[in-house]
Amino acid sequence: MLQSFSIIFSIAAFFSFINYKWLKLPATIGLMAMSLVTIVLIWLSKSIFPDFYIFFCDIVTNSDFKTLLFDGILSFLLFAGALHVNIDELAKEKWSVALFATLGVLISTGIVGGITFYVAQWIGVELSFLNALLFGALISPTDPIAVLAILKKTSIAKNLQTKIEGESLFNDGIGVVVFSGILLLSGAGISPEESSVGVEIGKLFLEEAVGGIIYGAILGFLGYTCIKSIHENPQLAVMISLAIAMGGYSIASLLHVSGPLAMVVSGIIIGNKINISSNKGTTRKLLNDIWEILDDVLNGVLFVLIGLSIHLLKFELDYLFLGILAIGIVLIARFLSVLLPYSLLKHSEKTPLKTVTVLTWGGLRGGISIAMALSITSNSASDIILYITYSVILFSILVQGLSIGSLVKRIYK
Repeated sequence: MLQSFSIIFSIAAFFSFINYKWLKLPATIGLMAMSLVTIVLIWLSKSIFPDFYIFFCDIVTNSDFKTLLFDGILSFLLFAGALHVNIDELAKEKWSVALFATLGVLISTGIVGGITFYVAQWIGVELSFLNALLFGALISPTDPIAVLAILKKTSIAKNLQTKIEGESLFNDGIGVVVFSGILLLSGAGISPEESSVGVEIGKLFLEEAVGGIIYGAILGFLGYTCIKSIHENPQLAVMISLAIAMGGYSIASLLHVSGPLAMVVSGIIIGNKINISSNKGTTRKLLNDIWEILDDVLNGVLFVLIGLSIHLLKFELDYLFLGILAIGIVLIARFLSVLLPYSLLKHSEKTPLKTVTVLTWGGLRGGISIAMALSITSNSASDIILYITYSVILFSILVQGLSIGSLVKRIYK
């Protein structure tokens, strides 16, 4: 796995160089686009260089996308993204973020699952209702990694950016609970031997979401206290922050709480407390610089891997048709799942439909959805779910990600 990661890391660095010098695209989009072109070229040369094709396939397979993301780089990416979230701005949008991250995910899961089931039956693809809901659960949470990477390159109103950032950072907790609950129902994962489904899902929510937030708050305050006490040694402060992202995330899995939510909460606490400290300029600058570099590097690796992993898909014309239709289904569900919670709150915006439109188009999907799809190994519909998941994600990043900036300018001109 280490050798495969090293090669993918080198590819990401090379692609980043090409994109910076010539393509000038947003980094994540440029890296994924080049990865897709590479896949096509390697596939076309399969008959000419079969050994190289097999070697390349082994590299991608051995990198173990799901393990690499969930047990490796996810903690760093979430912590890095949360470090730069302004807690005062987030507090102003707390109810919007809370509703989008909970009610919005549930609404989207139901709409995506229901429509996908009936569309699959219509085109002759065998997909049970529970498996359709499983797809709805894994595709409904917006990916903070993809969202934050794209938003860096767009000029968007601060309150709107906070809504998108906050939702994407927090909604994976409820997304994992919903996903796990449907696995419970479908028999693909958790087995409800002695507990009812409702009790089991409630327990998952308390353990994963609530437990992760509490654990992350404790971790964040302890981390800041340690960093504050050694502010004259910025290198050690960076080491402590790395230990929080690595060790804290690993301990979260042992405690059966949400590691992603813990990283988000601890990152927000440490980032805000460090950034308002007036006498720790060196520590603050080094922490921000190091974590920004880590964020860019690991984002590059992730999006190259997303592009290269497309060879794992089993091509079927019916799957392709369902995947194309799924793009529209997910966008419709996203619009409704934003509009309904948004309508429950009072907002200062004079044009709420414009805000809902931007939130809909800015709700990108990414590696977390793919990792959840790859975790469905014992399910007969795993190939279908992975295929349509990839279809939505490729459209999300390449089309939505590339056009979100233009959409914002056009809507608010």
